[in-house]
Amino acid sequence: MAETWTVLKVLRWTADYFREKGIESGRRDAEVLLADTLGLDRVGLYLHFDRPLSADELAAYRRLVARRAQREPLQYILGETEFWSLPLRVTPEVLIPRADTEVLVEEALKKVTGAVGILDVGTGSGAIAIALAHELPEARVEAVDISPAALVLAEENSGRNGVTERIHFRRADLYQLQGGPYDLVVANPPYIPATDMDELMPEVRDHEPHLALRGGDADGLAAYRTLATAAASLLVPGGWLLVEVGIGQAEAVQRLFAEAGLDDCYLRDDYAGIPRVVGGRKS
Repeated sequence: MAETWTVLKVLRWTADYFREKGIESGRRDAEVLLADTLGLDRVGLYLHFDRPLSADELAAYRRLVARRAQREPLQYILGETEFWSLPLRVTPEVLIPRADTEVLVEEALKKVTGAVGILDVGTGSGAIAIALAHELPEARVEAVDISPAALVLAEENSGRNGVTERIHFRRADLYQLQGGPYDLVVANPPYIPATDMDELMPEVRDHEPHLALRGGDADGLAAYRTLATAAASLLVPGGWLLVEVGIGQAEAVQRLFAEAGLDDCYLRDDYAGIPRVVGGRKS
């Protein structure tokens, strides 16, 4: 007689299996993957602990579990994530939007309002541009990326969130920016030093696009040097440059901004108390 696998039994087994694979969020990930397989939410799982899984459901779930055991990010397995409470499709062509980046959006919304011009550099999935267009219906948003695949995905996400007409997507190299002038330039650029790439978590190192991670120079600050220098031509007088930075980089980037002639340079911590955003204003 075939063994019966109930929802609770499957969750317990998978959580233990994921822990063996070094996945600290094993129980949560098991719940998310099983909920997706069964078409339930996580609360629904708790209401159906005794429900047995069919052979087809078990087979589908095992395929997802095998991918996560290889340390593939949950967001790529599911094909979507949420940013600024907005749904986004994500693929390995783009960096997975993080909650920390919402702090950058918060700061941007403090700096501009109304019919302003905004440039989002390295848009990836379109997360920042879409959040700003959603909150600033009169703004003119341009979103650039060097990856054609990323731009296709970002435009799809803009349509999903009803802001397609408010964002102009175009291909551009971060290191050869043109256009504007803009009231606001925002960026979450590549900032991982090359020597640190091998130390990243497997989910990041082995699955997310290195083009969106590797910072270029030995210190990972190449993109910030370029943005600081370009700010003079990209911004209107009084316009703001706001960037996300990695851990331990904030003060160095603040100095770069000041050396480039930007005024009112400041830092903003994320909700874990880590300096996460650097801002500077064109005189």
